[in-house]
Amino acid sequence: MQTDTQPTQSIGFYRLPTVLTKIPVSRSAWWQGIKDGRYPAGIKIAPRTTAWLQSDIEDLCARLKQGGK
Repeated sequence: MQTDTQPTQSIGFYRLPTVLTKIPVSRSAWWQGIKDGRYPAGIKIAPRTTAWLQSDIEDLCARLKQGGK
C-alpha cells in the first residue's frame, strides 16, 4: 500500500462569475487587478473565454483572508 504525503487537491478551473463570488469585486476592478499584478492572470480557453486555476483562486482567497494583497 502506498501512502501519499501530499494533500490531494482537485485540479480545475473557475470562470469569471464564480471567481467574482469568491472575490467580491466588480468585473472592471478584477481586470484592473490582473493588469496591476494583484490578481492571477487567467488562461484563455477559447477566443472569448478565460478561466482561472482553482488553486490560484483558492490561494488568493487565503492570502486576502490573512490581510495580504
